[in-house]
Amino acid sequence: MKKLLLFDFDGVVVDSLDVYEGTVTRCLNKIGQPIMKSRADFLELFEDNFYTSLVRKGVDLTDFMNASTDILAQVNYGEIKLFYDLIPVLAKLKVANILAIISSSNSQDINLIMTRFHLNGYFRDILGSDVNFSKKEKILHAVDKFGTGKENTYYIGDTTGDIKEAKAVGIKTVAVSWGWHSREKLAAVGPDHLIDTPKELLKIR
Repeated sequence: MKKLLLFDFDGVVVDSLDVYEGTVTRCLNKIGQPIMKSRADFLELFEDNFYTSLVRKGVDLTDFMNASTDILAQVNYGEIKLFYDLIPVLAKLKVANILAIISSSNSQDINLIMTRFHLNGYFRDILGSDVNFSKKEKILHAVDKFGTGKENTYYIGDTTGDIKEAKAVGIKTVAVSWGWHSREKLAAVGPDHLIDTPKELLKIR
């Protein structure tokens, strides 16, 4: 049975922290809700589902998403960097497994970045914010679509919110320390695996 490996995008596949933080900040300022004063405030939004965290802080999601349309069009994707050590690992993993992206970012934006880095051949599907705000729902959709069963499905993420949502639907979790949240913060939510390099993905069973 093939494994279904669901990858978060930002912080796992690409280094986009500066760009993502700047975009969210501009969106919030545009709608008159400047709730972020520091990077710590930004990263706190990913301790649970990003969109749930925004709502909890009083942000109107409709206003936020409408504001993001023009702002995302101005993003300089050249500022986003690829975690190059991940590429040979993806090449090996895709041979015997099903790889897909589940992200809080928009699928179209992810596709643009993936095309820039020649990543289109690695992932069978991309489920972004335009599909559903909930990663739990997107995970369940992917499990059903590919028919792997929860026992053969892994979510690979870099924030505590990623791990919490994946654990909530009963799949295996892999936290990576090269992303947005610290190793210590990730360990505190009890992922099934906590890794420090992409090569360690090849050893996960």
